[in-house]
Amino acid sequence: MSESLVCAVTGVTGYVGGRLVPELLEAGHRVRAVARNPERLEGRPWYDDVEVAEADATELDQIRAALEGVDVAYYLIHALGSGRRFEARDRETARTFARAAREAGVRRIVYLGGLVPPDEDLSPHLESRTEVGEILLASGVPTTVLRAAVVLGSGSASFEMMRYLTERLPAMTTPRWVDNRIQPIAIRDVLRYLVGSATMPPEVNRAFDIGGPEVLTYREMMHRYAAVAGLRRRVIVGVGLLTPRLSSLWVSLVTPVPGPLARPLVESLVHEVVCHEHDIAEHVPDPPEGLVPFDTAVRWALQRIQDADVATRWSSAAVPGAPSDPLPSDPDWAGGSLYRDERRTRVDAPLATVWEVLQAVGGERGWYSWPLAWEVRGVLDRLSGGPGLRRGRRHPTRLVAGDAVDFWRVERVEHERVLRLRAEMRLPGLAWLELAVRPEADGSTTLRQVATFHPHGLAGQLYWWAVTPFHGVVFGGMQRGMRAEAERLAREEASG
Repeated sequence: MSESLVCAVTGVTGYVGGRLVPELLEAGHRVRAVARNPERLEGRPWYDDVEVAEADATELDQIRAALEGVDVAYYLIHALGSGRRFEARDRETARTFARAAREAGVRRIVYLGGLVPPDEDLSPHLESRTEVGEILLASGVPTTVLRAAVVLGSGSASFEMMRYLTERLPAMTTPRWVDNRIQPIAIRDVLRYLVGSATMPPEVNRAFDIGGPEVLTYREMMHRYAAVAGLRRRVIVGVGLLTPRLSSLWVSLVTPVPGPLARPLVESLVHEVVCHEHDIAEHVPDPPEGLVPFDTAVRWALQRIQDADVATRWSSAAVPGAPSDPLPSDPDWAGGSLYRDERRTRVDAPLATVWEVLQAVGGERGWYSWPLAWEVRGVLDRLSGGPGLRRGRRHPTRLVAGDAVDFWRVERVEHERVLRLRAEMRLPGLAWLELAVRPEADGSTTLRQVATFHPHGLAGQLYWWAVTPFHGVVFGGMQRGMRAEAERLAREEASG
């Protein structure tokens, strides 16, 4: 086993930092999570396994105190997306951190920067990343600078931008940079390099290029993403009329990635970013199975959505089991589109009675709202090759995981808590209907109903917005119908 070190992680609420902490713990290191707002770390599964330090990286005294007694300090801070003067903020914060690390006696700094082409005028984003690396290398503390291009994983801004462009546009005109070469890298390999850098010998003070096993153009990455995601091949036409600024406006319009974040990322795509050396392997050897290929990295990033346990929004989901998965701390636009129609109502009936009503949905009992609409939807589903409503249900009053209910499949049942159904009807995407109950102090019950849809391509996006106006009738009526039925049963039970 390698030496156990005390590792401070800054940017721990960010994309890479939040994923690095469990990897360092797994490697046997002690971790100090440095955050300006430590309360944002509460609820993380590793929260009780780390030391939490409150510090603003722009304040010398605070960050120096947070680095006292630390062997390795991970610098994962950047001001990208925070406004026009992010370069100045990045510069000053890096200088403060470098001084604090030196004065605190830190043995090594590890920084994740951007892969840059040699001898070119760089975009502001890459120029700032390069400058930060140079500041840290000149700090007097041995420093490892890892330079990466597009990081492949759910939650990575560059990956999310590619995801949304590919999923939402079956045909597109793009700037000429669509044919520039890029060497993307899976988040799993990035984390492996970050962890391995902690134990580099003290004489190492340099930058390393890190990338995956393939060099692709942005066009090829979108085509490959579409193939892995099961989308039709995209029509991509590169034109020279779109400037980086117009391109960023176009990206902001098509994707939910915020404009201040998308703009510097798009501006950086004018460069070809390919590794010029693989010296990192001298200190962090490649795994026996090799670096993660592009298609595998994309498949891992999509796996969370394609798995069954996805009916909650990522911000309230269980903690993922792999670095490629979404994290609860990721921004709302990360992880792909996931639309929800959520409704709650108070039912004047005991929990057991409301649960009895939920258990009886479908089949001969129906869906408690607008029967004609459900019949029409069932007919349309059968005409398109789906099961329609003809399957009914196995038992009239009880459901277990795996049961078919009309064109749904029971995915999860927690007695008198949650019933989750997964749609098996023909849809341009994946859909779930979750019904949950909670007892209240006055003897009533809160009924929560959530319809969730993950669209597949542009057709899925159009489908959701086309049916949204009818949700009030279908899902609203369903909830009102279940409430009325439960309250009727409660009155009958009370009258004896």
